[in-house]
Amino acid sequence: MEPITRIVAGAAPIDRPNVDTDQVIPARFLHKPRDGTLGRYLFHDLRFGPDGVPNPDFVLNRPPFDGARILVAEQNFGCGSSRENAVWALHDYGIQAVLAPSFGDIFRSNSLKNGLLPIMLPPEVIHGLLAQLAETPGGTIAIDLEAELVTLQDGTSHRFEIDPFMRDCLLNGIDELDYTLSQMEQVESFEHRYGRRNA
Repeated sequence: MEPITRIVAGAAPIDRPNVDTDQVIPARFLHKPRDGTLGRYLFHDLRFGPDGVPNPDFVLNRPPFDGARILVAEQNFGCGSSRENAVWALHDYGIQAVLAPSFGDIFRSNSLKNGLLPIMLPPEVIHGLLAQLAETPGGTIAIDLEAELVTLQDGTSHRFEIDPFMRDCLLNGIDELDYTLSQMEQVESFEHRYGRRNA
């Protein structure tokens, strides 16, 4: 994973609640390999019509939102099935963070393990931000993971919290396996001491 320290990017509104993982990536694409191209299936049935033509009404097909790297969503984003592919599709498309009042629990966990930053902010903050994006599209949002601070396009700042262990992993660009491997010297030392005591 690439380290995440600070994200400054445009944001796109996904102003509907309960966006489930089947909307994020439909089930028929789950057999596709993880080869960095799953972004082409992101929100597929919303982004494209039955004929494969891009839907001009979908937010990610309209400038300036088509270049967004942050999503601002309503409550319960990523609910439904536990498919990790939903996070992969967002990541491969180029989305680096999702701001919402709440997330599906498994989706949030999968995001943190795969380098996508899920940030929970109070509903009133999200609703205000959605209104800002509607009134003045194209503004940027700054996310400082080390300080756990989001600065919105109107200049206001809001604190957020990330599990300290996962925050350190994201800051250092490592996953849980990388972390475990980094502790092998201590693991081997423990095994050596434990083995001698029980020989």
